[in-house]
Amino acid sequence: MNVSGERLDSEWVRGWCEETTAALKTVMSSHLPTHGFPPGDNAVVLATDESSKATDALVNLTPIPSDLTTLYWVMGEASLPDVEHGYFIHSASTVADHFRDYGAVQVDDDPSAIVFASDGGGHLFAVSGSGRVWKSITASWFGDFEVAAESVQGFLEQVGPSRCR
Repeated sequence: MNVSGERLDSEWVRGWCEETTAALKTVMSSHLPTHGFPPGDNAVVLATDESSKATDALVNLTPIPSDLTTLYWVMGEASLPDVEHGYFIHSASTVADHFRDYGAVQVDDDPSAIVFASDGGGHLFAVSGSGRVWKSITASWFGDFEVAAESVQGFLEQVGPSRCR
């Protein structure tokens, strides 16, 4: 597990994407018989030339934690509406749009944390300069945030393949 202070490794992210995609295929094949309705669009989308340009634009817009940059060099976005109550890792272009509209969010250890994900309940996930991932207590950009994971890798471990089973 990535501990605070260590940088996220792009090969680890690539492996996470592959494992999560494989786990989603297995779970989604049994979703209809298990739940009585078809699954949503669950997908991990790898980075493309277009998403890489959006990552560059985001980096130029605001200083973002290096782990978030690494994440976006490998993965364009993830939509996991049927994993627990839903998780969504926003695209770099969406993060930039939200930053322009709402700015950074205030968390305990950094006044400029960047929102990069959300859950099915509207809670937001932001990564701070320390690398910690914070979750909004309410579905609001302007409320309090609490620590959700010590790193982006820790956050991905929480929402990835083990949750898709």
